[in-house]
Amino acid sequence: MNRRRMVHAIQAASEVGNYAEVAVLPDETDPQIYLSRNWLPQPFHLICEKDTVLSQLSGTARVELRNSSVNSFRMDIGDHIYIPAGTPHRLAPISESVTIRYLPLRGGLQAAAWFCAACGNEVRRYEWEHDNNTAALEFYWLACARFNAGTDSRTCGTCSTIHPKVNLATLGMPSTV
Repeated sequence: MNRRRMVHAIQAASEVGNYAEVAVLPDETDPQIYLSRNWLPQPFHLICEKDTVLSQLSGTARVELRNSSVNSFRMDIGDHIYIPAGTPHRLAPISESVTIRYLPLRGGLQAAAWFCAACGNEVRRYEWEHDNNTAALEFYWLACARFNAGTDSRTCGTCSTIHPKVNLATLGMPSTV
């Protein structure tokens, strides 16, 4: 998708998929707007070094938060949610959704983190430096591939629960490099 000064987000979203988070405005626009169309739950919690805002353009989703006074937030069309820096959050669409993320151009570190369903502790985290010109899916794919790499990377260090692999194919990601 080409970046433009003005974008019809719903129409542009037809070109992207789950958690694509494609930058849609000209390169140096700050904050930058990232667009994705989601129909599957995000397989990890995203952690941003900088504050971020999510805006629901279509559909309905639930945002699940960790280390926050709020555990989840339902997003309907027109809703915005402010996510403080460092707060793990995960999108879980209730229906197919178009979501935009507002993030500073120099977004700092980001991470994908998995939390244990049994005990709630963090199982694994993979970090990277936000790059406005690299598709978020490249970082997400790498984090998921590392998580899938072996049983050790999917085992909770607290309760020893082994978590299932992320199904990369359902997310439109290649299964191998």
